[in-house]
Amino acid sequence: MKILKYTFQLCLMALIIISCSQDDDNTDYVNGITAPTNVSASVSITQDNTGVVTITPLGEGVVNFTIGFGDGSPVSDKIKPGEGLEHIYEEGSYEATITAYGLNGLSTTVTQPVVVSFKAPENLVVTIENDAAISKQVNVSATADYATSFEVYFGEAGNDDPVILNLEETISYQYQEAGIYTIRVVAMSAAIETTEYTEEFEVTAILQPIAASPTPFRPSSDVISIYSDAYTNPDPIDYYPNWGQTTTYTQIEVEGNNIIQYGDLTYQGIDFNTVAIDASGMEFLHVDIWTADDNFDAKISPISSGPNETAYDLELVANQWTSFDIPISFFTDANPALDFSDIIQFKFDGVPSGEGSIFVDNLYFYKLPAGGGNGIFPLTFETGYTLDQFDGGATSVIANPDTNGNDTANVLQLVKGGGQPWAGSKVTIPTPFDFSTGTTVTAKVWSPRAGLNLLMKFEDNVPWPDVTASAEITATTTVANQWETLTFDFSGIDMGIQFYNMVLIMDNGTQGDGTANYTIYVDDISSNPMLDFEPEFTLDQFDGGDTSVITNPDTNGNDSASVLQLIKGAGQPWAGSKITLPLAVDFSAGTTITAKVWSPRAGLNLLMKFEDDVPWPDVTATAEITATTTLANQWETLTFDFAGVDMAINFYNMVLIMDNGTQGDGTANYTIYVDDIAQN
Repeated sequence: MKILKYTFQLCLMALIIISCSQDDDNTDYVNGITAPTNVSASVSITQDNTGVVTITPLGEGVVNFTIGFGDGSPVSDKIKPGEGLEHIYEEGSYEATITAYGLNGLSTTVTQPVVVSFKAPENLVVTIENDAAISKQVNVSATADYATSFEVYFGEAGNDDPVILNLEETISYQYQEAGIYTIRVVAMSAAIETTEYTEEFEVTAILQPIAASPTPFRPSSDVISIYSDAYTNPDPIDYYPNWGQTTTYTQIEVEGNNIIQYGDLTYQGIDFNTVAIDASGMEFLHVDIWTADDNFDAKISPISSGPNETAYDLELVANQWTSFDIPISFFTDANPALDFSDIIQFKFDGVPSGEGSIFVDNLYFYKLPAGGGNGIFPLTFETGYTLDQFDGGATSVIANPDTNGNDTANVLQLVKGGGQPWAGSKVTIPTPFDFSTGTTVTAKVWSPRAGLNLLMKFEDNVPWPDVTASAEITATTTVANQWETLTFDFSGIDMGIQFYNMVLIMDNGTQGDGTANYTIYVDDISSNPMLDFEPEFTLDQFDGGDTSVITNPDTNGNDSASVLQLIKGAGQPWAGSKITLPLAVDFSAGTTITAKVWSPRAGLNLLMKFEDDVPWPDVTATAEITATTTLANQWETLTFDFAGVDMAINFYNMVLIMDNGTQGDGTANYTIYVDDIAQN
C-alpha cells in the first residue's frame, strides 16, 4: 500500500514539472514589452575649463544605453543603467543622442543638449614696472584664475604684434623713447571669451648710474687725485666755478660713492683756486664717465698756466661706465705743450654742446709702480672678506651669469648641497660690521624659483658653539630666474656686539641637493661695509670651463685666504677660463709669468696665453705657453716664458686651459687652484 502511494506521488510531480516546462516555452509576454520610456540624461560639466563632461543616461525598461556625443566622435560602447561616461568637449553647443535598449531589442532614442561654456579668466592682476637697470625697458608679469597664457600689447607705434606671456613668467620690452604708452594685457583661457587689462604706463629712462664706478686699485703713493672717494682730493678746489656756462652741477651718491653730475653739458671747469698741482711725475690721467645719452660724447682738457689747454676726445657708451687712461704724453707732446708741473684747471666739453649730461668719478693722475709694469701684477685673489661654508654649503665668487637687472661682473654663488638642513655660507670681514648708520640690509638675489627663503644673521668672531648671533631674519624671493632686491630688517640689533661674520642659509630646515634648484646668486649687500664681490679683474669661462674665487682649500705652502678655482667640465677639449685685466699687460716690465698652482695630479698641462680685447674670432693672441705640474695635491710654482711677445699689441685678457685637447669631466681630477700670478 505504501509503495502504491509513493508511486502516485512521483507521477504527480512529473506531471507538474512537465506542465511548468510547457508554460516557459510561451514567449508571448516578451512581445508585449514596449520600448524603453522616459529616456533622458543627467549632464555634469566640470568648472575647471578642461571640457570634461559626464553624461549619465536615465530611463525605464532599459537593459543598456549607448551615447552619441554629437561632436563627431564615435558612439560609445553599451553601458548599464546607473553608469555614466566622461567625454572631453571643446567649448560650444552639442546635441548628444541617448539610445536606450529594452529586453526585446526595442530601443528609444532621444537628443540631449550639451552646452559647454568655459570660464573666462578671472581676477586678472598685472604688474608693469620700469626695469631698475636697463633704460626704457619695462617688465610685465600677470596672474589670473583659469588663464592659460597672456598676450601683451606694448603700444609702441609701428609695433602692433603682441608678445606672448606664459604663466609664472616675466617678459621685458625696451622702448625706443621714454614716454606714456598704452599697455594692454589680454588673459586667455580655454574659453572663447577673454579678460583684458589696460594701463597708461609711463616708461622712464635711466638718467643716472645705478651702480658705482669701478673701484680704484692703485696705491695712493702713485696717485694725485682731483676727484675720488678712494683718495684725498685737493683743498681748496672748486668743481663748479662760474665761467658763464649753462651747465648744471649736482653731487649725487650711488652705492655710498660720491659722483659729480654735469647736466646739459656745454662746458664746465674745475678750478684749483690758484693752488696749482704739480703732476710732472705722473704718467697717466684717469677718469670714469657715465652718460645716459646716446650719440653724446665729451672732451677733457687739463689746463696749465698760460693758460694752455689740449682736449682729449672721450668716446662714451650710453648707460655704462667708461674708463679712460690717457698718457700724459698726449698733452705734453701737443702744440702748445702743457706744463704738468703747473696744472691750474680742468675743463669738460659736451659733444654736441648742451645735448647731454655726464657723471664724473675717479679723476686722478697716476704713475706706474716702481720696477716697471703697470701695477696689475702680481695678480692675487685676495678680497676685503673671507668666504666660508658649513655642513653642505658651497660659497664662491663667479662671473655674473645673468646681467639683466644686475650688470656687475662678479657675484657671490651659494649652493646648498645634500648635507644638513641648515647648510649655508659665511662671509667674514676684518673689521666689524657697522650698524650705527642703519639696521636695514638689502641684497640683490637671483633665485631659480619664487618662494625661496633666504636667512641672514650676523655673528661675532667667537668660535662655535659659544658664538653670539643677531636675530635670524628671513626674506622670501618673489620671482624666478631674475634679480630682485630682498630686505632684511635688523632693527633692535645689539650694537654693543662686534659682528664679524654674515651668515646666509637658503631654505633653512630643508635639505638641499646641490642642483640648480638650490643655487642662488647674491650681490651688492648694503651692509657697512658694502659687499659687492668685485675684484680688480673680471672672471669668465668658455666651452665647458668654470671659473670662481673660493676660500683657499689648502694653506700648506700657500697661506692666501682666497684663490682662483678652475674646473674643466665635459664641454669642448679646449674648455677654459679667462681673466680680463683693468689695463693692458705691460710686457716691457718682463716677459716671464709665474703662477702658484695646486693640481690633483702630476703631469697636468696648464696652457696660458694673452689676447687683446677684440671680440672672437678676430682676436689677436700671444703664443700659447704650456707648463706642466710635477706634484700632486700640493702647491708649486709654474713658469710661462713669453719671450718674443709683440709689445705693440694691448693684451687685456689672460686665458688658462688645462690639458688642452682632452675633454674634462668636471670632477676633482679636472679641478685646479691658481694664485699669485706674477710678472718677472
